[in-house]
Amino acid sequence: MESFWQQNTHPFFILAPMEDVTDTVFREVVMSVSNPEVLNVLFTEFTSTDGLMDERGFEKVSARLKINTSELKTIKERGTKLVAQIWGNEPNNFFRTAKLLTEWGNFDGIDINMGCPVKKVVKKGTCSALIKTPDLAAEIIQATKEGTSLPVSVKTRIGFNTVVTEGWLGHLLQQDIAALIVHGRTQKMQSEGLADWSEIGKAVSLKKNFSKTTAIIGNGDVESYAQGMQHIQTHSLDGVMVGRGIFKNPWMFNKEEVIPTIDQRLMLLHKHLNLFTDTWGKAKNFNILKRFFKIYINSFKGAGAVRAELMESKNADEAHKVLEGAKILI
Repeated sequence: MESFWQQNTHPFFILAPMEDVTDTVFREVVMSVSNPEVLNVLFTEFTSTDGLMDERGFEKVSARLKINTSELKTIKERGTKLVAQIWGNEPNNFFRTAKLLTEWGNFDGIDINMGCPVKKVVKKGTCSALIKTPDLAAEIIQATKEGTSLPVSVKTRIGFNTVVTEGWLGHLLQQDIAALIVHGRTQKMQSEGLADWSEIGKAVSLKKNFSKTTAIIGNGDVESYAQGMQHIQTHSLDGVMVGRGIFKNPWMFNKEEVIPTIDQRLMLLHKHLNLFTDTWGKAKNFNILKRFFKIYINSFKGAGAVRAELMESKNADEAHKVLEGAKILI
């Protein structure tokens, strides 16, 4: 049976999994200013399979997979797909996690993180370190597939220290995965330099030899719908995934370019603050929100001063007051 990855009527535009960023609140905020035909797939924050399978860490770790009621309603109304991304290096924990996520019934797919380049996870032999252990990577994929009826995808990079596109991506495509998401940098590059889209495009040619049904998604430096479509058309991709580009413009998931007014920016931050408070209460540190302020408060006279004042706020009420004061001044 074909999964949603094979049934797409529009190119995939996907919000990437980002730690302390793509929680249920931010996903809902972005959806509120996006065209549902454009933003058609969302990913959770990446979640540790070891943590989910440890009774001591379950409550804290599982919060990464939280879906609030309003987001779930929005997803269903839009027809948007939600994919849970997981990471680790113990196949049995992937199997057990896949079973758990399937039983919960809120997700449309499961993605395995084989691309995060952060040194502390690489040292554990997880995420992009799996590029160096292809047999283990295959075992993890198989274990995940055995634990679920949901489509299983993999997000990865084009190499570890050096580019090994053909060997590594070819190996993954042999595992009969539903989708392959390729970030056009090596682990060594981290987020430096430009993503190599010609290497991403090679995955499309490789799929003809190994798996004709796997959806191929490109990732790296996408900052607008037009740019994403250009990559899709140039390299015959099924879609693109957007990570840091969302910090430049949360309105980017629209076919026509949206240049938000100052009022729109302020109102969206108000919405973000309210959703954060309603969803997390005191369960999450308010300071997590401060990384988002520059997304909304920029490109107008006095934006720097407003941001500086916002950074001093200790809770949502104080932040709301700063925004109301800024609105009067503007």
